[in-house]
Amino acid sequence: MRVVLPDSSELELPDGATGLDAARAIGPKLAEQAVLVRSNGTVRDLRQPLEDGQRIQILTIRDKDDPDALYVLRHSAAHLLAEAARRVYPGTKVAIGPPIENGFYYDFEFPEPVGEEALERLEAEIRRELAEGREWERWEVERDEAKRYFEQEGEPYKVELVDTADGSISFYKQGDFVDLCRGPHLQDSKPIKAVKLLSLAGAYWRGDETKPQLTRVYGTAFYDPKDLEAYLHRLEEAKRRDHRRLSKELGLVDFSELAPGMPFWHPRGMVIWNVLEDLRRRENAKRGYAEVRTPQLYDSELWRTSGHWEKYQEHMFRVEIEGRDFGLKPMNCPGHCALYAQSPHSYRELPIRLAEAGNLHRNELSGVLHGLLRVRHFVQDDAHIYCTNEQIQGELLACLDYAYYLYDLFDLDIRVELSLRPDNKLGTDEEWDFAEEALAKALATQGLDYKASEGEGSFYGPKIDLHMDDSLGRSWQLGTVQLDLQMPKRFGLVYQGDDNAEHTPAMIHRALLGSLERFIGIYLEHTGGDLPLVLAPEQVRVLPVSDPHRADAESLADDLRVHGFRASVDEREETLGRRIRDAELYKIPYVVVWGERESLESLAVRKRGGDQLTVSWEALLSELQAAAKV
Repeated sequence: MRVVLPDSSELELPDGATGLDAARAIGPKLAEQAVLVRSNGTVRDLRQPLEDGQRIQILTIRDKDDPDALYVLRHSAAHLLAEAARRVYPGTKVAIGPPIENGFYYDFEFPEPVGEEALERLEAEIRRELAEGREWERWEVERDEAKRYFEQEGEPYKVELVDTADGSISFYKQGDFVDLCRGPHLQDSKPIKAVKLLSLAGAYWRGDETKPQLTRVYGTAFYDPKDLEAYLHRLEEAKRRDHRRLSKELGLVDFSELAPGMPFWHPRGMVIWNVLEDLRRRENAKRGYAEVRTPQLYDSELWRTSGHWEKYQEHMFRVEIEGRDFGLKPMNCPGHCALYAQSPHSYRELPIRLAEAGNLHRNELSGVLHGLLRVRHFVQDDAHIYCTNEQIQGELLACLDYAYYLYDLFDLDIRVELSLRPDNKLGTDEEWDFAEEALAKALATQGLDYKASEGEGSFYGPKIDLHMDDSLGRSWQLGTVQLDLQMPKRFGLVYQGDDNAEHTPAMIHRALLGSLERFIGIYLEHTGGDLPLVLAPEQVRVLPVSDPHRADAESLADDLRVHGFRASVDEREETLGRRIRDAELYKIPYVVVWGERESLESLAVRKRGGDQLTVSWEALLSELQAAAKV
């Protein structure tokens, strides 16, 4: 048989040859350093047979930054962790241990509760395993044989995984540890040069809160110790920038077990919120959107019509009223369809652009709630556009233009993903072909590069997802633009065309900042709390040096307020140094000190970050006005 290499050359191999055989045929050094085979966008274990005509790429330890090469390294490290757990804590039952972004985890049922001290014990055992060396052996077994093996081993979670597994069953063994696993894995443990166990967490078996709670051990691994050192530095920086800590320190947001996952916004936090809300309303008005307001609670009939009752019900808060099932809305689109349907429409009215910063509720599990980033109650800068097929391109382009306008305001670099039809899609392949082509055409017209993601679209339509990388290199999704040909049909939405016949409109779902809570949380971490002047809850703080200077300080603050700036005076009976330090802790962009030598012609200004200058009132006002524009 023949396989095709990345340079399009062909390599002839015996029938049944594996990826490792291919590496050996190319050269012994490649075979020694090989870690993985990549073929047509998927990863395969080196030990698995290849197919005739298959296009392959062999990754090695030199590809240490490649996500797939890191994936196989971390998968193998997770198995070392499982081996260590069974040895350090006899009687431990193992569940699952996949690689994840930036690391891996493994879920265990320990014979007794463990604390943070377990991390060092387990990590020490992994280091011992690495010093001894491990090789991975792979083989396939019959389902009944696999089930008997794990029953004999007393591993109930593996027995359940065998029962529910699709396709062939494969085992991997390193040392005396045998695991049920699809792979892929390294040839041996030599490439694993750095391992660190990071944290413990509770995790329900298979994410089901009715099933046993296990202990999840998180870790990471690298090909190069320097990469681990850099990663741990980023983790420390992420802790420093954690929006939950910053929100508390800056007096923005709090949380309470009285309302889990539902933020309490303090006045300073509401300043940020209102700036974004004012921006949303201003730009919507300029771009032809009409503001609407729709109910919070709907009869289940609405959700059955939209398809959410069947496909999304577990994420909804439900309530029974007078024998009828109701659901709190987790999104605005079905309500907007119900609103559209209340009046007849002509083609002359289209496009109709409905915007609503609606209060939404989603029934997230308590274990996944995370500050402002994963909540149960949130507000989204949501809009839905009803238009003719001929208007789709213009509306998509306008949505992308609006999105990039917002992202440029906040200096965000955006990556684009085109999310295509999922397995549970509604509608015909022809409708999906049309919708996907329309989105791809809009991206091409805008000159935007994108990554296509198979199966990641919504059940009702494909979408353009807009992602940012923050200052720590972490990826976050912000906006989405979705083309939906299904929901208008399900709700029976029509408009009268110029031929006097009824037609079904297309529907575009559009959220650009997304959840305002989530955007604020992400942006706090991105900036480390050093918010730009326009978002800073307090923009200028004036510090009188002593009592005789208070009147001048108040007058300056009043002048700033008249010009629309959020200014305050700190008149506390504290030293000037202490008050300057407090202003720095609150990350206030501008601090003005007023003493004997200061006047409107000569203001002592301290800018966040340490710059100190002497400027006139006019110069300070001009600088503030330029920095506060949105």
